[in-house]
Amino acid sequence: MSAGGKAQAGRTAYVNARLLDPASGLDRPGTLLVEGGRIAELGPGVLADGVPEGFEVVDCAGHCLAPGLVDMRAHLREPGAEHKETLASASRAAAAGGVTSIACMPNTDPVIDGIALIEFIARRARETSLVKIYPIAAITRGLAGRELTEMGLLTEAGAVGFSDADRAVADSLVMLRALSYCRAFDGLIMQHPEDPVLGTGDMNAGELATRLGLSGIPNAAEVIVVERDLRLVEMIGGRYHVAHLSTREAIAALGAAKARGLAVTCAVAAHHFALNETSVDDYRTFAKVSPPLRAETDRQAAVAGLADGTIDVIVSDHAPHDEDSKRLPFAQADNGIVGLETMLPLALELYHDGKLSLLDLLGKMTVTPARLLGLSSGVLAAGAPADLVLFDLERPWRIDVDALHSKSRNAPYDGRPVQGRVLRTVVSGRTVFTLPAGG
Repeated sequence: MSAGGKAQAGRTAYVNARLLDPASGLDRPGTLLVEGGRIAELGPGVLADGVPEGFEVVDCAGHCLAPGLVDMRAHLREPGAEHKETLASASRAAAAGGVTSIACMPNTDPVIDGIALIEFIARRARETSLVKIYPIAAITRGLAGRELTEMGLLTEAGAVGFSDADRAVADSLVMLRALSYCRAFDGLIMQHPEDPVLGTGDMNAGELATRLGLSGIPNAAEVIVVERDLRLVEMIGGRYHVAHLSTREAIAALGAAKARGLAVTCAVAAHHFALNETSVDDYRTFAKVSPPLRAETDRQAAVAGLADGTIDVIVSDHAPHDEDSKRLPFAQADNGIVGLETMLPLALELYHDGKLSLLDLLGKMTVTPARLLGLSSGVLAAGAPADLVLFDLERPWRIDVDALHSKSRNAPYDGRPVQGRVLRTVVSGRTVFTLPAGG
């Protein structure tokens, strides 16, 4: 693992805060103290006698102070496609979005399938990143779906999980062996749920695809992979996580598996509960993703799955692309939306709409992904890393794609009204982002 930001802050008191900790259920006014990059103390009675000498004081003005967000699925493009994104530019976007820890996908060039690439990510993150970056290693060499990587050695080198990124492991025997191999050291398998043959279309299959003359990707492309993998988990065990669900059928399959007692988990990307297939009308390639944006019934199923606990995690699925990769005929355009800066405000729509409680919602972006990845972050507790986000829960604003900090601007949210704004982001006690005045 690695963390950007070489200097650690000394002693800081965050006063007049609404302390929010999904891990413990804490939601009350109070103060949080940071010393040496870690949380020293927190609660309503802290500093009742005043702030001691030597502490920097940050007045939170009643706003929400929560653990920094943990994004367990983002494509950071370095090495190999630095014209689209770098660890440095992605970290600036993450900091502006309240994300303090990122798990980066292995679909780089070269692929993160060996110890040298794990070490490269760690070194580059230390040198250039404002936030903590943790590499996800490939399940198979070269993402080819055939030969397993040396998962045990990669874990020792710092990999926090295994995925073939935007490719499903289609071979059942390879997936069975991966689950079995990882079970020996409690490794996490993160599957992209899309059959590589059925999933070769352009957008969600249905009436809109027919009208636009685009090839469709049926819901079956997702649920076939998920249901097969769940059967394999029943056979062999292992830690299995669906990286990003998009269909009501696959969400139902995960719910049924959990009801049977399988210890499986799943995530949904923010765009799959914030948008539906109509966003690609008029051939809008900035809304082209994999899995594709689905029907409104699927979007509603994702919201319901988050509310009832079937879906454990919210991810950005940050996938930056330059204009040359997106401003093409729809079938030729690359898949992906930048999402590090929009994950929190899009998720907060669910709270403001009364779909989830604030603590439940934040838990899906803090403590739950941190635990799945084996990280000590994601909590407000004495001794925990001082990775924090301060946000104004009620502040309305409109997303301005041109103002995003990512190197790429491929997002279909321009002008979208949202409510909830990051004011400050702190990594290991060090402030890495503050909202400019008037922002």
